[in-house]
Amino acid sequence: MNETEKTLILAALKQKTVTLPDQTHVRALGQGTWRMGEESEKHEAEIEALRVGLDSGMELIDTAEMYGEGASEELIRDAIADRREEVFLVSKVYPHHAGGEALKKACSESLERLGTDYLDLYLLHWRGDIPLEETVEGLEALKQKGKIRRWGVSNFDVSDMKELLALPNGDQCAVNQVLYHLGSRGIEYELLPLLREHGIPVMAYCPLAEGGSLRDQLLNHPTVEELAETHGVEPAQILLAWAMREGDVIAIPKAGQAHHVEANGRAALLNLTEEELVALDQAFPAPTKKEPLDIV
Repeated sequence: MNETEKTLILAALKQKTVTLPDQTHVRALGQGTWRMGEESEKHEAEIEALRVGLDSGMELIDTAEMYGEGASEELIRDAIADRREEVFLVSKVYPHHAGGEALKKACSESLERLGTDYLDLYLLHWRGDIPLEETVEGLEALKQKGKIRRWGVSNFDVSDMKELLALPNGDQCAVNQVLYHLGSRGIEYELLPLLREHGIPVMAYCPLAEGGSLRDQLLNHPTVEELAETHGVEPAQILLAWAMREGDVIAIPKAGQAHHVEANGRAALLNLTEEELVALDQAFPAPTKKEPLDIV
């Protein structure tokens, strides 16, 4: 990627932002790190990839204590050691750590592995046995102590969100991170409207369906390929542009190599037309009834 293209992508991402409930603006294209940091021979390439993403304006980096049992967080520490102020840093806590002293300990250990004294966003990775009320109380306490700036959830379906929002301080939830891509649109029927009603953005993990492996004939679908050819891009960039189309979804594709990060960044330069969105709807229809939450 040359400097001119990098400048264009950065300018585009400054315009494509998602507003969190506290009115913080986050760029709509970030970086996921699932399965990164687990192989020493890939360490330098993965650090380069994260830094290239930051250079291009992909300020949000998402991780979790589960990812390589902390290996992903340690990788990020090395990548952002002298650039913490540029990063919107997100991590996630295991469900069995999501209450009481275990939550405090898990957060402290994530902060230590990441080499920082605060998280911009801390998510409950999925529902577990610890009561949500206890988790919310713990997350609010971490926020009061300055350990985290805000908190949210991941893999929450409609009933989970309704239960959460009925709790004291449940309305402080900043995001719901769920699986969402062109070939998996189940959240659009009920979950996405509910989140929009409460001003809670979606953070879309696996927006490229793990390179298309989660949905047959996705990246190589004729409609996707035709649009990619029209715009002079790769099919993956069409999927990312589609995910960001409404302005309230943050896409966090994982890319462990710099050239893949650069390719993802080019999606910020795409603006699909209404006709092109209709064509994608016809190829991959929106749901007409409630579907189980898709999870990887």
